[in-house]
Amino acid sequence: MTTTMSSAEPTRRDFLYVATGAVAAVGTAAALWPFVSQMNPDASTVAAGVPIEVDLAPITEGQAIKVFWRGKPIFISHRSKKEIEAAQQVDARSLPDPQTDAQRVKEGHDQWLVVIGICTHLGCIPIAHQGEYDGFFCPCHGSVYDTSGRIRSGPAPANLAVPPYEFLSDSKVRIG
Repeated sequence: MTTTMSSAEPTRRDFLYVATGAVAAVGTAAALWPFVSQMNPDASTVAAGVPIEVDLAPITEGQAIKVFWRGKPIFISHRSKKEIEAAQQVDARSLPDPQTDAQRVKEGHDQWLVVIGICTHLGCIPIAHQGEYDGFFCPCHGSVYDTSGRIRSGPAPANLAVPPYEFLSDSKVRIG
């Protein structure tokens, strides 16, 4: 009767098994990496959804600026007292899309109007400080918005949309 005893010392064959397993594991990980990484969202997609912060200090009274958030133009208007009073005196019930000025601005920040600058008719970009009400005018089809971004005349069915935003301080706003 013959008995075989296994040696406690590692052999060359043991080394080859371990080395082959390690190379297979590294190769599998290298092959899977592109498939896993392609499932992550594109950098431009991630950036498009990120809230933006806008410094309001350089915007003078009566001036409107345009910034972009999620690929959409956002109008930020620093309204004058005259523009605020004109917007507040309008009877909201007489408007095609009834909203008061107070519903469109943040309390205590009446001088700042923040709206998405896309006409609600066909998606054109209106021009600020134009039109009969010195608000926004869409030259494509003649929609006229007042200083609160409310539709006053023309084919647009609704007011300019108000994006989600908050004031971080009196001179800084976060949109998104």
